[in-house]
Amino acid sequence: MKTKTVRISAGVGAAALALVGVSAGASFADDQPAPVTAASAADRFLGGAAPVPANLVPPPGNTLTSVFKAKGVQVYGCTDTKWTLIEPAASLTGISLNPVKVASALHFRGPSWQSPDDGSLVEGTGPVSAPSATPNSIPQLLVTAKASRGPGVFGDVTFIQRLSTVGGVAPATACTTGATASVSYQAVYRFFKKS
Repeated sequence: MKTKTVRISAGVGAAALALVGVSAGASFADDQPAPVTAASAADRFLGGAAPVPANLVPPPGNTLTSVFKAKGVQVYGCTDTKWTLIEPAASLTGISLNPVKVASALHFRGPSWQSPDDGSLVEGTGPVSAPSATPNSIPQLLVTAKASRGPGVFGDVTFIQRLSTVGGVAPATACTTGATASVSYQAVYRFFKKS
């Protein structure tokens, strides 16, 4: 059996090592990896930090515990020839942060969020809003938890942020009383619990 020897120049080898190190997140200056925090895990999941308007930051003493990306619709109904929100209907995929693990959820009327993984549920009230950074999109929100159940991902949630909204605005057209319309939207939802 013959073996082949491959020779790589020192410059190419160093460049390959540097590329592998950078893509793997390795640091040659320090052998200690950066600690994984809830915020860094959330940022990695989202592909970068989600900007948060100052009025949508929960009060001190509340800690980020899960982050979800949502895709769904805002369902509108026509009342007195005007479109009004009936309910959201969205599927959420995300992570819980302590411990870090994959999670999923459903978002529906209430507004409510429920985990099909553990059965926990949170219902919100009293939203505070800020404009979306994306034109023609529903506002970003900070929602206060009104009630929760179960010990899972949504048990004991205190606040919910809806950030990075895209789409979902009511139709600009006139409507006939009784008509409904579903408008696609995307958002990031972040859930907080008492520290």
